[in-house]
Amino acid sequence: MLKIGVFGVGHLGKIHINCIRELADVYDLVGFFDPDDAQAQAVSKQYGLQRFDAPTILLEAVDVVDIVAPTPTHYELARLAIQHHKHVFIEKPLTRTLTEAEQLILLQKKHPVHVQIGHVERFNPAFLAVKDVALQPMFVEAHRLAMFNPRGTDVSVVLDLMIHDLDIVLSLVPHEVVQVHASGVAVVSDTPDIANARVEFANGCVANFTASRMSLKNMRKVRLFQKDAYISMDFLNKTTDIIRLFGAGHTDLSAQDNLMELNTNSGKKYLQFQQAKTEPVNAIQMELQTFAECIQKQKPPKVGLQEGYRALELAYRILEAIERST
Repeated sequence: MLKIGVFGVGHLGKIHINCIRELADVYDLVGFFDPDDAQAQAVSKQYGLQRFDAPTILLEAVDVVDIVAPTPTHYELARLAIQHHKHVFIEKPLTRTLTEAEQLILLQKKHPVHVQIGHVERFNPAFLAVKDVALQPMFVEAHRLAMFNPRGTDVSVVLDLMIHDLDIVLSLVPHEVVQVHASGVAVVSDTPDIANARVEFANGCVANFTASRMSLKNMRKVRLFQKDAYISMDFLNKTTDIIRLFGAGHTDLSAQDNLMELNTNSGKKYLQFQQAKTEPVNAIQMELQTFAECIQKQKPPKVGLQEGYRALELAYRILEAIERST
């Protein structure tokens, strides 16, 4: 049983508390730290949890910390935890700056604890559904649109929303980013609320990212185009559609279902439409559970510091490109 403490009990922090309580077989929820008195008192009363007066006092009582505090506080809280030899789960984005992220990577080398970044879409049923599909995308379209919510506007839409899709695509395209073009507009906050980026990889793959927190509707989709296949992942509705193109001489053609015959200039081909099987899961609960398994089995987390840094680095390259375009 791992003793765990939560840093930050705002909207998302309370969701984490509920998930941890559901994982009572692996976590013992000791308490939380939050500097907001009114918020802390309400959570302490609602959940019957102990509020700790200082981060260091909470660190002394736990094995693991779950950092769900505002992004500007991530670095200092994670630094303290790692120096106290505690395992760390940090909500995305990893830190406020790349320098802070680099410092945490160096610190982890001195204190070999497990650190996982909360890129929760890695655990979305739509993404889990393609884990056994051979994915080699050469063109990607990602759209993440949300209606305005003041929560999260302490960072740009690139760090708040787009970074989810940056992490997903970076996990699918293990090649160097060679070119970034981007534009963005600050509508109601001091940083971009709407942004679009075109990212080119060394292998020739091109990915277009669009993120907005000023939309009239919600959308979270990533579409992958590759040789002989098209995959559409709907992270909002948790569904995945796969369309494959087979030649007439495909060895397994007789065993395929849902085929549409096409007559092309290069001969007869067949389209197959398939909705991938998805399993309903609580993605936040699942990522916290797998983190516990990583600690117990001494294996690296699915989204470690290096993966969190890579997504953050690309996010800042996009923000720099937006600055150049204005």
